[in-house]
Amino acid sequence: MVMRINIDCNGCYRKVRRALLDMKELETHLIEKKQCRVSVCGRFVPRDVAIKIRKKTNRRVEILEIQEFSINDEQTHEEKPLMITSNTWNLESNQSNIETCVACI
Repeated sequence: MVMRINIDCNGCYRKVRRALLDMKELETHLIEKKQCRVSVCGRFVPRDVAIKIRKKTNRRVEILEIQEFSINDEQTHEEKPLMITSNTWNLESNQSNIETCVACI
């Protein structure tokens, strides 16, 4: 699943990263600061993950893309945990010195 989250400074980045690491249902994640995108993979309900991130970081979360791979077709769509993957990994490892934004103070 790919989400858009405003990441204005290093404090925002740390908040989002800490929220993602606390979620047991996520297997991997990728945070792209310059594009303000977060990609996560694992078995989860996308809406629940977006709500948890919103509550923990106090940042607006917008779901951009969901790729689902179901294992059992017996469960209904809403109750089914999803295997989410994303194959668009744009890695840029420039550590910029961004000042702390107003939301992180």
